[in-house]
Amino acid sequence: MAQLLYYLLLKPISLLPLALSYRLSDLLYLVLYYVVGFRKKVVYTNLRNAFPEKSPQEIRKIARRFYAHFCDLLIESVRMFSISRAEVLRRCRLVNLELVERFASQGRSIIVAAGHYNNWELAAVSFGIQASHTIVGIYKPLANPFFDRKMLQSRSRYGMEMLSKKETKTFFAANTHRLTATLFATDQSPANSHQAYWMRFLNQESGVLFGTEKYAREYNYPVVFGKIRKLRRGYYEMEFSLVEENPAQTPHGLVTQEHTRALEALIHEAPQYWLWTHKRWKKQRPEDVVLNE
Repeated sequence: MAQLLYYLLLKPISLLPLALSYRLSDLLYLVLYYVVGFRKKVVYTNLRNAFPEKSPQEIRKIARRFYAHFCDLLIESVRMFSISRAEVLRRCRLVNLELVERFASQGRSIIVAAGHYNNWELAAVSFGIQASHTIVGIYKPLANPFFDRKMLQSRSRYGMEMLSKKETKTFFAANTHRLTATLFATDQSPANSHQAYWMRFLNQESGVLFGTEKYAREYNYPVVFGKIRKLRRGYYEMEFSLVEENPAQTPHGLVTQEHTRALEALIHEAPQYWLWTHKRWKKQRPEDVVLNE
């Protein structure tokens, strides 16, 4: 069934020019928002909790814009199965790659923190084409082996290496001799509430994954944050900002605080581009865990 879906639907759509595919996105938006109401309760709850100061009209405006962007993102993700190197570079430019290249010239591997904001997949592939570092993306394998294989092929086609989440510790220990830039998605809900770093994020108590800081401090890899902005439909840019140059020398929690605040500021700038369908706050802070202010 998965193979039929891929070869009869997804692959043909991926070969269409995006200008044409966006017509499908417009139709999909009408279906998901007005007919199916895909995760509408989750989206509206997240938005109201994150922005209690906004009126119902403002929340509804953000929600509609989010669903329109989300449908574009689905179409763009399908396009990744067939996208050319030239189109990747045209659709996502890197604003200040020299910040990252400075560390490459010093022979230092880095960690890149980012969120599920705008087209993070396209940005990662574009980064992999242009950077001197070998780009390493951490992912959670899909349940369907066929789609998992196709997604890996799509993401790694232009040089990015994919790393299963459970292999992260082994990878860092075994690759200190290589020049790598490891990408961490920092906005997922933690599996273990006690191992998370608890702080306020988008007006709510939030457990933040600690892996970014853990590996940065252990190996003293500089941490940069990737700001992905949408220029217009189908076109993005990623700008890097330095979080910490020598994280091994920083107090516990500082790196996590800084990259989380950077993501929060980006979301406030244009909230419609974050992944509001995600059940980000499904876990509560345990009573014996401190909330870091």
